Amino acid sequence: MIEPTSDPTLAPTPTIDADHPAVIAFARRHASAAAGTREASIALYYAVRDGIRYDPYAVGSDASSLRASTTVAAGRGWCVSKAALLAAACRAVGIPARLGFADVRNHLSTTRLRASMGTDVFYWHGYASLRIDGRWLKATPAFNVELCEKFRLRPLEFDGREDSIYHPFDLEGRRHMEYVHERGEFNDVPFQAMMETFREHYGPSIVNEGIPKGDFDREVEEETRRP
Repeated sequence: MIEPTSDPTLAPTPTIDADHPAVIAFARRHASAAAGTREASIALYYAVRDGIRYDPYAVGSDASSLRASTTVAAGRGWCVSKAALLAAACRAVGIPARLGFADVRNHLSTTRLRASMGTDVFYWHGYASLRIDGRWLKATPAFNVELCEKFRLRPLEFDGREDSIYHPFDLEGRRHMEYVHERGEFNDVPFQAMMETFREHYGPSIVNEGIPKGDFDREVEEETRRP
């Protein structure tokens, strides 16, 4: 059980539900053997990065779809929900955590996904921000290692000492990720602001109904299959 705190970077929120039994169990399972804060943050980063599959079709039309406990139960999520889980798991073991957001031009997507969104710009791309040894470090656990291997990307590593943000190019020198606008860091998901941006750029149907569902793993298999 999390003790009450006045520090908002340690407290549970409606989305970063660090006091949920499933989140506490997830955090303890992966960080219990860690020797200190840095080691625990690293263990939790990789547990979220590779233990929770990246699925952009997991975007929902209500805030409950972003809850850390929801993502634990589903075993998959998109960048914001995976970042919320990492932040919640860190808070559950006493590591201060926030959520950071940026608009990115993301080349790790599929033809169907880009058509559904109408753009290759992902607004409000999410990452976690963790306070370790007095410093705030960015940690981006979105893309699991298998996905990176299929797209010929360097998986993002996190060592608890430096920021972990996406490489601009893939292993073959092609453009991968471009950060086009920083939106800042927050103690919880700014859901309404996010939905307003989505409505403006993606259209009201995505806000009201979410992205039309698809099988992202299958799409990736088909588009990255090599002769």
